[in-house]
Amino acid sequence: MADLNDLFGAFDGNDSDHGSSSLQDEPAVLPKKPRLEERNSQRSSSPPEDELSNIRSYSAFPKNLPAGFAPPRVEPPQEPAKTYAFKLDPFQAQAVAYIDKEESVLVAAHTSAGKTAVAEYAVAKSLKAGQRVIYTSPIKALSNQKFRDLQEEFDDVGLMTGDITINPDATCLVMTTEILRSMLYRGSELMREISWVIYDEVHYMRDAERGVVWEESIILLPHRVRFVFLSATIPNATQFADWIAEIHHQPCHVVYTNYRPTPLQHYIFPQGGEGLHLVVDERGKFREANFQKAMASLQSGNGNAKKRGRGKQGGGAGQFADLHRIVKLIMERNLNPCIIFSFSKKDCEKYALALNQEDYTDDVEKDLVAQVYHNAIDSLSDDDRKLPQVEALLPLLKRGIGIHHGGLLPILKEIVEILFTEGLIKALFATETFSIGINAPAKTVVFTNTRKWDGKDFRWVSSGEYIQMSGRAGRRGKDDRGIVIQMVDEKMEPAVCKDMLYGAPNPLNSSYRISYNMLLNLMRVEDVDPEYLIRASFHQFQREKDAPGLIADAEILESQAETVDFQSEEEVTLVAEYYQMDQQLLLTRRKIGTIVRKPGYVLKFLQAPGRFLDVILDGEEFGWGVLVSCKKRQGIGSGGEAGRIASLTNQPEYILDVLLNCVDRHFDKNRKGKDEDAENVNLLIERLSAVRIFIPQDITTPEARRKVSTSVKEVSKRFPDGIPLLDPVADLGINDDAFMTLLKRAETLTNLLAEHKLANDFVDSSRLELVQRYEKKADMLERAKTLREEARNCQTMAMKDDLKKMKRVLKKLGHVDAGGVIQTKGRTACEINTSDELVVVELIFGGIFNDLSVEQSVALLSCMTFDERNKNEDDPASGLKSFLSNPFYKLQEVARTVARVVISCGIDLNEDEFVDKFNPGMMEAVFAWCKGAKFIEVQKLTGSFEGTTIRTLRRLEELVRQITAAAKAIGNHELEAKFEKGSELIKRDIVFCSSLYL
Repeated sequence: MADLNDLFGAFDGNDSDHGSSSLQDEPAVLPKKPRLEERNSQRSSSPPEDELSNIRSYSAFPKNLPAGFAPPRVEPPQEPAKTYAFKLDPFQAQAVAYIDKEESVLVAAHTSAGKTAVAEYAVAKSLKAGQRVIYTSPIKALSNQKFRDLQEEFDDVGLMTGDITINPDATCLVMTTEILRSMLYRGSELMREISWVIYDEVHYMRDAERGVVWEESIILLPHRVRFVFLSATIPNATQFADWIAEIHHQPCHVVYTNYRPTPLQHYIFPQGGEGLHLVVDERGKFREANFQKAMASLQSGNGNAKKRGRGKQGGGAGQFADLHRIVKLIMERNLNPCIIFSFSKKDCEKYALALNQEDYTDDVEKDLVAQVYHNAIDSLSDDDRKLPQVEALLPLLKRGIGIHHGGLLPILKEIVEILFTEGLIKALFATETFSIGINAPAKTVVFTNTRKWDGKDFRWVSSGEYIQMSGRAGRRGKDDRGIVIQMVDEKMEPAVCKDMLYGAPNPLNSSYRISYNMLLNLMRVEDVDPEYLIRASFHQFQREKDAPGLIADAEILESQAETVDFQSEEEVTLVAEYYQMDQQLLLTRRKIGTIVRKPGYVLKFLQAPGRFLDVILDGEEFGWGVLVSCKKRQGIGSGGEAGRIASLTNQPEYILDVLLNCVDRHFDKNRKGKDEDAENVNLLIERLSAVRIFIPQDITTPEARRKVSTSVKEVSKRFPDGIPLLDPVADLGINDDAFMTLLKRAETLTNLLAEHKLANDFVDSSRLELVQRYEKKADMLERAKTLREEARNCQTMAMKDDLKKMKRVLKKLGHVDAGGVIQTKGRTACEINTSDELVVVELIFGGIFNDLSVEQSVALLSCMTFDERNKNEDDPASGLKSFLSNPFYKLQEVARTVARVVISCGIDLNEDEFVDKFNPGMMEAVFAWCKGAKFIEVQKLTGSFEGTTIRTLRRLEELVRQITAAAKAIGNHELEAKFEKGSELIKRDIVFCSSLYL
């Protein structure tokens, strides 16, 4: 076996002649976590001034400013509300100056650039002025961490996350965005006292599920409130600032920088290859030659995923060996701590456990790990300390190896985060959620794969995702550069790699949508119109901003169309008539072809090889090909799993093997065309010939294929007017009335075209040129018409029709009366935002909970908070005892009733999909938990990760709390008492143990 130094000693680097340089070693030092002042004062050697000054600023002002308005000059604060133990970077200083002027600002910068310093200034300014300030973060875990960080810096800090409230009267309140929106809905007195709101990670607003919460809270805040928005780099930051200035009638400034405190070097490791290849250096230069070396290593077969038995899911023996070598290199060269990102929880655990022979900590560090660990779990019960996940993690941590993903127990995730920030974990295996929010940079980041499953397909990691994760590499004040390593197991085009590394970050696009809860909450407030919220949304703003561009594009197309001239109006009329009839004939023939191609008609003519097929392949016309074979796709019609999957994915029922005359453009020199996966192309038969030719049994040899090609040419010569086709009536036996009508129409149109003046008075070339010119002009005018229609749609209120339909749903279900006045059902739904409010309300008013025990009621509600897929799609409740399955079947009936009402009001909804989203997979476990079972016993009933179980139970408790509040609001004291008891039964032991950050 080759020596590791031979394998990894040579790095593609700065020496272009040899393509090698080494990563410099650094002394192995375990830094203690500094106090906040020390952390703030730590800076690496000063970066070049041009890099620091590489900032872009923009100021958005409200409309209707007085004539001659000039933006005031921005000066540093004369008496700053907060001083720092270090010199502020230019982007920080500029943002602080805006805040000191009491003007809103959006700061867009990379991870670890120092955005937090700007937020702290806003807090300090509020405290100095005796004004209240809110600090919002996307999730509860981040709120807890931010609460701890701000407590280190300021005295008067509180926390509100729904299930935890600490010092709610504090001047500075940290809360989740959902809590802020809820306060705004209810007109909380606190909102009257707020002067500043800080939105951390505001790019979360584009999140499909929760982005609407951010957008609504921003809109509903009073105009006098000032904002600090902290964001990752977003390309449309100025558009966001324009929106804020418009809806809140105040200036909003943008401070944008691409400055990265610690530059990054990006390497590729071709799996199964011989080393790392530097593809982007610390100056951001792409090394094309090194990239090609890496890809050549894959092409040679060393990095072939299939040979290693791995494929796209990860975890093969070759993958483990490669990763082991990389981690060993990182440790030997003191490039730790490192984060190894994988895109599945199971992969994280498999890779970490594969390092079972490695040990990266000394005795002192092992003792520190054990001390932190035991102190953290000291609050757990004896039973919870014996949980397999709790016991299994400590040995890994003591060896300097950590795991972090959503399936871990929350307390274990926090232990891992704390140990990692203290430098006690050297190699952390994590999913991409670790890259979001928490301040835990590393020296090195490794991607075990650069493809990820997005719910539909495996795709390359997007530029925004790559920027987010790779941004964790490089610790400010400690590292002169960060190292990023991509493990690649398949050939990647340079354009794909460059797009990943250099592509623009994801824009901040609105994900605004209307919910029934939002609609009802706004309808019950007299001064608020639900339509106002839509008109003020970022979604509507972006639509309206698109309109001028669409109109401009339409005008360009219309101008281009005017340049297409004809000699006279008569000529235009002639060409238009001919063109319209030709298009009708084309459409008619397509309809005929759709019927002719049905298996019932053509299958018997596809059984014998040698027939000519006119083929369209993935939209490209190939002309006549020769049929080799026709086979039924395996599994079709046989029942079985394969057949079920095929029918679900709308796969074709038959597979045709057809020889086509084409140029070899796609295959490698060493590969035969026969090796291509022909099942992955979409083949369409345009016509079938009446003639057949003889073809050899084995057509894989070049000689056999040449013979077939010669035969095709001979047949074409024999029939110069066209190869005879199968007659759809005489040969295929189609005598359907609708089909005969189509044939007659096609014949009529063909005759009309043949008799047309354009066909008789113009030579073929002139006629063709005229038709093409007319088609070009018509196409441009049609595209212009479409663009103008889009522009009109952009200028009308978005979701107006949806709003009307949703109001009809609320009336039909009795949430509001005919006059739009909110009723008891509606007031109940106002309290429910953790699950489907319409279904929950129908369960309550349908009396479903009346005859159920507390435990049964809570178990039933778990179907609405457990978001994993049903394992048994035919009967998801099979295996459950009747006292649980019967309530679930009632839930399904209620859900189906609600779905039908929604559909009847014109809203597009799949009834079965709506019903199937309620999953009883956690009912038995929740029932046992409410009965007092130990967590280890409950976990055996779930089949899920421990973290998933706890997340479900916590969401469930939140839903139970909301139903309790709803019951109280409508005066249903019996239901209120039942769910109060339910909340008490859920909230115990490890499921609700306190956060280590509090």
